Amino acid sequence: MVDPLDVALIEAMHLHPRVGDLELSRIVGVARATVQARLRKLQESGVITGYAPDIDLAAAGHPVQAFVTLQIVQGSIDAVTEELESLPSVLEAFITSGEADIVCRIAATSHEDLKDTLLHISGSGSVARTSSVIVLSELVPMRVLPVLRKGAAGSPPRAPAFR
Repeated sequence: MVDPLDVALIEAMHLHPRVGDLELSRIVGVARATVQARLRKLQESGVITGYAPDIDLAAAGHPVQAFVTLQIVQGSIDAVTEELESLPSVLEAFITSGEADIVCRIAATSHEDLKDTLLHISGSGSVARTSSVIVLSELVPMRVLPVLRKGAAGSPPRAPAFR
């Protein structure tokens, strides 16, 4: 679990992605050593997984996105995983409950490129059936701060305030 100080650090990093530890300590109001210790803890626990830049796929030449559900042949999860990992257009894939076994997010340079990727996936002997929906526009962008704030609400910070 993250506490309010962790959330404040993560939020400050979202608002100022290139800021250093000293400036983070000023923004959040705690000592620099506290910032460094908290960031190390958040990294080691797997809460913070990286510092890569956010990429706009459309601006980078991949304006077409789709969510694709897969029903797979029983016992073929390893083969499907290997197949999906080999396709650069597959941004992410999740094992799910319900009718579909897997949900993938795919990016493509065009509808033709998307069609080729879908045909490749459908042609796999491990995939029994696919269904896809094309993304028309983004309504709510990927975000984590609201859920972190909700989870940390009410829990006291574990570090003294900066003096």
